[in-house]
Amino acid sequence: MSRPLFPALRASLPLACGILALACGGCAPRETARPAVPPPLLPPAPVADPAYAFTATAIGNPIEGRPWITYLTLVDLDQDGAIDVLACDARDNTVRWLRQVAPLQFTESVLGAPIPAPAHVEACDYDNDGDLDVLVASMGQILPNNDPIGAVVVLENDGAQRFSPRTVLADVARVTDVRGADLDGDTDIDLIVGQFGYVQGEINILRNDGTQHYTAERLLSLPGTINTPVADFDGDRRPDVAALVSQEWEEVHLFDNTGGSLRPRQVWGSTNEDFGSSGLTVADLDRDGDPDLLLTNGDAFDYARPGSRPWHGLQWLENQRGNFTYHRIGGFPGAFSPVAVDLDGDRDLDIVTVSGFNDWESGEAVSLLAWVNDGAQQFRPVILARSPTHLITVAAADLDGDGRVELITGGFHAYPPWNDLSRLLLWRR
Repeated sequence: MSRPLFPALRASLPLACGILALACGGCAPRETARPAVPPPLLPPAPVADPAYAFTATAIGNPIEGRPWITYLTLVDLDQDGAIDVLACDARDNTVRWLRQVAPLQFTESVLGAPIPAPAHVEACDYDNDGDLDVLVASMGQILPNNDPIGAVVVLENDGAQRFSPRTVLADVARVTDVRGADLDGDTDIDLIVGQFGYVQGEINILRNDGTQHYTAERLLSLPGTINTPVADFDGDRRPDVAALVSQEWEEVHLFDNTGGSLRPRQVWGSTNEDFGSSGLTVADLDRDGDPDLLLTNGDAFDYARPGSRPWHGLQWLENQRGNFTYHRIGGFPGAFSPVAVDLDGDRDLDIVTVSGFNDWESGEAVSLLAWVNDGAQQFRPVILARSPTHLITVAAADLDGDGRVELITGGFHAYPPWNDLSRLLLWRR
């Protein structure tokens, strides 16, 4: 395998975060056998379908420079019955609230104070006072850096939608994800923290003593963590933690909640050190009552000329009573941000993905792709858009209550071409 000409570039995408297989000093050796990456699935080729035609409209503030939207999520932050957008803007180091003030009409504001290189945001009532606060993962710097510059910041809601920043973890390896959950059943919210770092990284639990003071408990000491979703994967009514670890590892880990501790195990790993892990989300894809995992690999910011790789695509880790079976759904150059949603109202879950790294100069590269479910978990790829380019985050919901799903996408323009920019877009049918 060839080595990257500019290995430092790979970590410059906060959610791509899959730095090429560097010989990281101090990284632990692999301990389990891993399945080979299957050959790319060529058929069926993605095609456009008028039944899934979306049009895009810019929302929020106008574009200034080259947008760096690293992550977005949809939530009714002010609990007024209308779904809003929360977005991480790493260009100006802020978290943005796009409040839905009328159906599909949004006003944008900054939440709290500037936060260096925000990479993930989640709404959570972390202090159990009845309103939604905002958890922010701060990398400290988008470009590669092994210094302890990461942080976890809570934007505390005073109940009147005024948000004050409180740093609950600082001076640590760059943080790419933070989630809130009651892990020990004591009714207060603990925090799960994924720290990508660079050469050193880790995953930690911040145990809440009931007064929002925390004790750190390390779960894993590897660099490259991207996402740490939480769900009850084994049906014991306790929240477990999954984690996607990139770098040279390219693994999915699960931390089973035993009630008193979290027991680690690796549930999947790639033999391809250039696999390019880019996103991990939870969805009960087959509607059998247990949560599955959707995994994209599409990061390719590791060579002098970023672009697609033939093994990029989407996979499903099917949960079978706490054990996971790997399914390759299909190939998609630059795949990011898998989202399960019923696009067509047929009561099964389709999947939406975006592309952050594709052959944009060709004019034929796809930036927004749906995977339409036939009801038996066989998926037909449908092209939703070829423009704009460089999309790394997408979220989906029925934003206006009309029974049809809308999409919100975020553009991260870290490499050329620069002629097809977007920041935040609303897609509607």
